[in-house]
Amino acid sequence: MFRWFIDEDVELRLLTHSDAETLFSLLDLNRSLLEEWLPWLQYHRSVEDSRAFIRSSLENYAANKGFTSGVWYQGKLAGVIGYHPINWANRKVGLGYWVGQEFQGKGLAKKATRALVEHAFTQLKLNRVEILCATGNTRSQKVARGLGFKEEGILRQNEWLYDHFVDHVAFAMLKDDWKFSSDFLTK
Repeated sequence: MFRWFIDEDVELRLLTHSDAETLFSLLDLNRSLLEEWLPWLQYHRSVEDSRAFIRSSLENYAANKGFTSGVWYQGKLAGVIGYHPINWANRKVGLGYWVGQEFQGKGLAKKATRALVEHAFTQLKLNRVEILCATGNTRSQKVARGLGFKEEGILRQNEWLYDHFVDHVAFAMLKDDWKFSSDFLTK
């Protein structure tokens, strides 16, 4: 099972069935914040929906298609980060993340993203990591830019968000452009 201690306060680990209630509680508490950018929330309305999401995530992990992990801050579930299905033929993956409002401003999304980018390049031997986020989602864009991702353009009307389309900013990091962290490699 994937588990990574980023620092003394932050840990990434696969979500398991025992996390379903905690995940749903965090989602539900932050629903109004997250609905601004995440269209799948309309289908995530119960603890059973969280169980189904976790089950699907664990199936992807078992099939070597990627995974979703919780971002744990001081022992509390603070958010989620994960690889969208890995494209092994082209050695690339998309990355998605969110952090609950109570935990924002602590650099958790940036730390978690950095860890999964390094994992993608060093452990999975991928060549490209992509982040897509709505043009209005400046917080998510700040994470990508802060880690040195290159902005590659705008994908017009790329996602249906409840009642309208939103454009996405496409960011990418190539293995050759990534500045590896030696402390990550020794953990």
